[in-house]
Amino acid sequence: MSQKDCSFTAQITKTVGLDYLLFLPQDYGTEPKKTWPLILFLHGMGERGDDLELVKKHGLARILDEKNAFEFIVVSPQCPGDSFWPAETEALDALLDDVVENYAVDADRIYLTGLSMGGYGTWHLAVEYPERFAAIAPICGGGMFYTGLAERICALEDVPVWAFHGARDRTVSVAESADLVNALEKCGGEVKFTIYSDADHDSWTETYDNPQLYTWFLSHKKKHK
Repeated sequence: MSQKDCSFTAQITKTVGLDYLLFLPQDYGTEPKKTWPLILFLHGMGERGDDLELVKKHGLARILDEKNAFEFIVVSPQCPGDSFWPAETEALDALLDDVVENYAVDADRIYLTGLSMGGYGTWHLAVEYPERFAAIAPICGGGMFYTGLAERICALEDVPVWAFHGARDRTVSVAESADLVNALEKCGGEVKFTIYSDADHDSWTETYDNPQLYTWFLSHKKKHK
């Protein structure tokens, strides 16, 4: 099933809104009571703006139209051109509320991933709202430019993390992922770290082409305390 363009606005402490692409599984709706796992995908810096086609340039949103048997709902929002994902955590949280309310989402199987700026956004959104996610997969992101993230990383001690980075990344140093992974390990978090020895900044193509990522997602459900 093809992705379709969507948008939403919500009044929280302020008015927020995001345009987004929505992918529904091929069999969505054939079983009225069935709920589906959801992946929230955050794009990189170059895809910001008001043209949703840009969101398909890299990563998961690019390959979804070829995945007819993909068993996830996928929401791929677009960051405003004058903003960054770590500054849009309230809007992303509200977007998830809207999608969960209006589509057949299994709230215990909501997953989060993103690349580059979206990798930063993945770490930040998960730290802000750890109770939302069953597992996260940040790709070539980090926390260097945002004071205090490493100190708050223990919020993810109950959220499984699989981080990815290219060893030769000249845009975002692999040390940024390593620092957060190491800090989370000290908290006793469940964390995996894959470093591609020959990859530069594009560590996302191999990651999103790997079926093991989606199997790993589905092996986790949200933990209830």
